[in-house]
Amino acid sequence: MEGHGQKTGPARMWELFPHDADVGVRGFGATPAEAFQQAALALTAAVTDEPVEARTIVEVECRAPALDLLFVEWLNAIIYEMAVRRMLFGRFEVRIDGDMLNGTLWGEPVDVLRHVPAAEPKGATYGELQVEQAADGSWSAACIVDV
Repeated sequence: MEGHGQKTGPARMWELFPHDADVGVRGFGATPAEAFQQAALALTAAVTDEPVEARTIVEVECRAPALDLLFVEWLNAIIYEMAVRRMLFGRFEVRIDGDMLNGTLWGEPVDVLRHVPAAEPKGATYGELQVEQAADGSWSAACIVDV
């Protein structure tokens, strides 16, 4: 099950993978921050195939003692903001400094008729959690999201 990602711009660097009733998200990038950003785009693609406009900026902050745990915290921060603000996000920026992540989310309120949400993410889990660097130096970040 693959999402369509952005309609224009750079090549898609994320994917969705099936996992029972949940969904797996995986992002790829030259750095952990880029992989986290791409995984966030995959999370949005699990909800809608439609473009999400960058109307509102939301700042988030996460802290965790390990990079893989920081990834789960990042996704859960996005899921929290989606739920309490009733928004979807289509652009992400991540800055990682040690055990601290500062993220910027750009999005808009959910428009049920336009976005036609397919799922509601409830939380990122430790299932299939993996943040790793490949032999070529690139990074990937993946986990299962409860929907």
